[in-house]
This record gives sequence, C-alpha cells and structure tokens, in this order.
Amino acid sequence: MQAITTMGWRICLLHLLLAVTTAEALRNVRITWAAEPLLHSLVHLDGDWEVGETMDELPPSTFPARVLVPGLVDMARPAFAEVGTEKSSDHRRYFWYRRGFHLSGQVPPVVRLRIRKAMFTTAVFVNGQKAGEQAGCFTPFVLDITPFVQGDGAENELVVRVGAHRQNVPKDLPDGWDFEKVRYIPGIYDSVELLTSGNPYVENVQIVPDIVGRQVRVIVELANTGPSLQSPVAVKVTDAHDSRPLVVANIPPIALGEDETKTVEATLAIPDCRLWSPGDPYLYGLEVTTDGDHYQTRFGMREFRFDPQTKTAVLNGKPYRLRGTNVTILRFFEDPARGDSPWDANWVRGLHRLFRRMHWNSARYCIGFPPDFWYDIADEEGMLIQDEFPIWYLGQWPAELKADALAAQYTQWMRHRWNHPSVVIWDAQNESHTDETGEAIRRVRQLDLSRRPWDNGWGRPQDPLDVFECHPYPFYSKDRPSEFRVRRFGELPGKPNVPGGLSGNPLKNEGDNPIIINEYGWLWLTRGGNPCTLSQKNYEGLLGDRNTADERRQLYARYLAMMTEFWRSRREVAGVLHFCGLGYSRPDGQTSDHFIDLQRLTLDPDFQRFVGDAFAPVLAVIDFWEEEKAPDGRLRLIVINDYGHTVPLQLRLEWRRDGRMIHEERQNLAIAANGTQTVLGEAPDCRLPGKYEISAIVLPEGESPARSYRVFAVPDHRN
Repeated sequence: MQAITTMGWRICLLHLLLAVTTAEALRNVRITWAAEPLLHSLVHLDGDWEVGETMDELPPSTFPARVLVPGLVDMARPAFAEVGTEKSSDHRRYFWYRRGFHLSGQVPPVVRLRIRKAMFTTAVFVNGQKAGEQAGCFTPFVLDITPFVQGDGAENELVVRVGAHRQNVPKDLPDGWDFEKVRYIPGIYDSVELLTSGNPYVENVQIVPDIVGRQVRVIVELANTGPSLQSPVAVKVTDAHDSRPLVVANIPPIALGEDETKTVEATLAIPDCRLWSPGDPYLYGLEVTTDGDHYQTRFGMREFRFDPQTKTAVLNGKPYRLRGTNVTILRFFEDPARGDSPWDANWVRGLHRLFRRMHWNSARYCIGFPPDFWYDIADEEGMLIQDEFPIWYLGQWPAELKADALAAQYTQWMRHRWNHPSVVIWDAQNESHTDETGEAIRRVRQLDLSRRPWDNGWGRPQDPLDVFECHPYPFYSKDRPSEFRVRRFGELPGKPNVPGGLSGNPLKNEGDNPIIINEYGWLWLTRGGNPCTLSQKNYEGLLGDRNTADERRQLYARYLAMMTEFWRSRREVAGVLHFCGLGYSRPDGQTSDHFIDLQRLTLDPDFQRFVGDAFAPVLAVIDFWEEEKAPDGRLRLIVINDYGHTVPLQLRLEWRRDGRMIHEERQNLAIAANGTQTVLGEAPDCRLPGKYEISAIVLPEGESPARSYRVFAVPDHRN
C-alpha cells in the first residue's frame, strides 16, 4: 500500500524535482531518517536522482542529467543519445545513478537497500565503497549496507550502476529478449527503499489462506545479524483499509544465534472471514512484530486451482471462467507515447478499471513484470494475474540458460510475489521450446504453499493440473494473404490442438491439461488504424488493396469478437485471454493494442463495443459463421452464463436488411449457474439481395445488455 501512496504524490512533485539544478539544492531534498525507535522503518528513495554515463566500470566524474526513479533512462533531462538502441554501445556501457540520504542518530543495527527492479545488471556503491551487485533484471535486489553507512546526520552517498544495454546481462540469465522489441531501455524501473530495523528482523513472510477452515497460516523467516538473542514474535491480522486489529497470535520467545536465520509459523482463525475475488476484492493486513522489527503486508483469503474432471478454474471452491487480456509491459516501455504512465498510479488504476469494464476478470502480465505497485492495484481492483517471467525464445533457446539459474530466479520471484491474491498462475515462459524451464519448475514449485498452478509456455506441463498454453491464430499467414475465413468456425472443434482443430502449441496436450487460450487473432492494427507488419497481407486479402482505417477497425473488432465468442461458447477451455490490452504501437511493429488516446485511456469504439460484449459474463452467441449466405433453417444460439448463480434474462433476436428491421422475437430464459443453454430462433426469408444483420441481445436482470452480432450479404444475381 505504501508504494501506491508514494506514486500518488510523485507525479505532483515531478516538476519541482526536475527544477533542482545544483548539488546543494539536491542535498536539501534528501531524506532524513530518525534512528529511534529501532523498529522497522521503510524510507522511500524514489524521486529525482542525478545520472551519468561511462564506458568503463569507474564512476563518472560528473552527473550531468537528472532522472526520476522509478523510471527509465530515456526520461533523463537533458537527454542522453541513442538510449536503448543498437547504437547505445557507441556511447556508453553503464549508466550511474546518484543521490544522498542522512541518518540522524546512531546507525541502526540493520540497514538494507531494496531495489525492486532494475535493468540491465545492478551494482551498488555506498560512500565510495562497492556494497554488492546483482546480474538479474526482473527480481528485487535486497542488500545489507549497514557496514557502509554513516549516522549522526552525516551525508551518505548512494550510487547505483546499471548496464546500459541488454548485452551486459550474462548469457546464463534471462535478459528480456523479445522478437518484437527494437529498443531495450535501461533504468531503475521500480521503487528504491531503505529498510532499517533492529534484530531480529523479518526476512520474508508467506501467507497461506485456508478458506475451508476460515484461517490463515503465516510462515515467518527471521534473521539475526547481531549477537545471540531471544525475541517474542507477535502476528496480527488487521482490516487492510483501517488497520483495525482482528486477531493476534503471540509466539513465545525465539532463540537465534549470531548470524542465524530461523523460520517460525502461526495459524490464525479469521473471524467473519471474507473471501477475496474479482467481485469482492477484500484485503486483510498482516503485521509481524519482533523486538527489533515491525513488518507489514497484505493478503486476501483466496484459493485457486483447476478441477481435475472439468479442467476449468476453481476460485474459492466454485467454478470460475477466466475472461481476460494481456499486458506486455516491456514492449510498452519502448512506446513513443509511454511517458511516465507506467509509474502513474492513477493511470494504472484507470487501466485496470477499464479492463474490468471490458468484462475482463484476468490478465496475463506477458513476457515481463510491471512495477510492483501494479500488483497492489490488481489486488485492490480484483484482477486475476497470470504472472509471466520475461522469457521468449521460440526455437532459439540459449545453450547457456540452464535450470539451475532459472530456479534461483524463479525462487526470488515467487518469494517476492506470493502474498498477492491477484497472482493465481506462475508462468515460467512464453512460446519457448525447452526442457530447462520444466526442470526449474519442478525444483521450486513446492516453495509455494498455496500450490498455485504453473504455465510452462511451449514446454511440457509439469503437473496434471498445470496450464496447457494455446495461441491459436486462425489468420496466421507468413508471406501471403491468409485463406482462413470465419465460416470455418462452423466446422472446427472448440478445443485447440486436437485433430481437425486449430493449433496454438506445437506440443500435443497429452495429459489433457486445462487449456488457457491467452493469445489469438492475428489482425493487429496500429493505434492509427494501419495494419501491423504481421497483418498487412490479411487486410489485403479480406478487404482488397484499397481499404480505410474505419473499415479495418470494424472488421478487426467484429472478427475478434467472433473468435472470442466461438471459444467461450464451446466451453472446452478454462480461459480466453485476448492479445493484447496494452502493448506498443510502431509503424514497423508486429502487434499493437486498441487505444486511440493512450493518456485518456480511450479505446477504439468498435473494439470496445463488439469485443466488450463478446466477453460479457452472460451472452447469447449466434452460432452462425457464414458471411456470404443466409442461415439454412432455424438460427442456433448458445446462451452462456459465467456467474455462479442462475440468471433470469430476456433474449431478443433482431434481423435487419439494409438497416431496416425485418424480424424480431423475444424469449424469457433462466440460465443455470455456470450453465449453457441452446436456443433456436426463427429465421425470416432472406432471399432478397442486401446486407443482413443479426443481433442476439441478452438483457439479464441487474446486468447490462450484451449483443452477439453477425452480418452476411445476399448478392443480387441480376447484376
């Protein structure tokens, strides 16, 4: 919660901090920490830092620019040349960040520095001495800097060196490679904090909800960097909103030897237990107090798994259909219109609320992790997150990248993220052919006592209830217009990777694992409505050589809605996640999102209208896929209900020819919880030439209406 609060005021201070132009003025805004009491203090070092560049490993003689932390180096003023481009190595190998801080009174027994995420490689220097370094780019770097700091109000200089380009990362670690990226922009892209405490301090906490027992298991890792001691441990559950205490467990004094780490645990019954879900994202607070530390975090009472018989998701003991999208944050980092949006809490919260208005209850943070406060917002707004480690190599897996290093990276990632109720699936990689990620999963999965399922991309699932990832792209075509037409959906099975079906994963789903379709489509348009490089031939084949942005946008929206409806109505997959809700937009880009005004979070109206309805929890899908002829006989509709309760509704079926209503009928239905019902509608005489439109509109009680839409043309054979 502290990270979100900090982000709220950082934008307000932006112009003030950037106006600081002298070293003396910078000292005036440095944070002073009061050393008493010795209980945990978290001091945010976000804000304005000095920054310089070098070719070698020695610090620069000057720091000529300033940049916001968290952020990226391309935000520095004055700007550096060629940041993140192929020519970056002509100018520098490293960027160096610098700022200062004071500690009033004596130096606390424990002073740790936490850099939540930085790329590409990180080294820390305190008062001219090297304190430590980390080569990984996507997990937190927590470093004990106690021996290097000065107290009694003395000036402390903190310098952080980051690699200026991806090539700085050792080849045996993930470096963020992405076939679609052209710029790899370095920087400290997540928050920096000082953690000060006495001994023992809390190294880590894992919270394991038990919704059946209405209790929570709390595993606390305690660390002691000083002489042997004994300390009581108190664990308290609170209301996260107002910090009102709900239940406390007192653990008798724990003995720790010098430089010893020990794990203790407690189980606390939650009075009037309230479960966390997208519909009710209620959060609890947790506090752990020792003689030297006071640690705080949040959690939700939530359990998530897949049902072994139905292969659907189960949230808090009930079937739950995943409807969602993707966020490719590392691609968005190189977007020309990005600005400071990824670090603006109001913008990020607005993005997630927009996702919810699209009827999405889930998202894959795809090929990269956003700043940590995004997960706080997902917790608060009620989004289920499939959290994907930034690995994407297709068939070009690096020989040096082995399971040992991956398991270490996965462990850091899991320990940092496992108390977020929004995070429901660990995703080891995207579309990569390898056994290394599978081996790494086997080594670390037992660490997560909540037993979240894993997605292993295009590697083999490691458990019968792990995710089998599918990316069926019916309009995929390499160098020529695709021959696929939507009428083929009438012939296809609803499950990918079966005989006669669409692919989406080069492996076969031999274990009959739960399937999540988290990419599909292949008709991407830039934000200006132009075809992306992968879809140029599609629009030539579908609309002819001459077509307008409006025509392309409407066709894209209609076809994406139809694909969504097809896989949702067949009920063969556990989740349907569109690609993508936030990406990048370049004239030479391969994919894009659907915004027409990024800063105002305004989506293309056709996309919002057609695709938003296609993801509605209650929908009557028109099971008709032809575009060049009328239905043969009565019209089949598949009415689906994703809610866990019966939904009464009115179904309205409308037919138009050239904009004029030619037939209308209404039915009153009640669709069972998580149910599907087939309904037949009358078809009018469609022999006259013209453009025909069919709309199936559901009006559920207490819900917004949603429409399934089809259009077909009857040619005039007299011409």
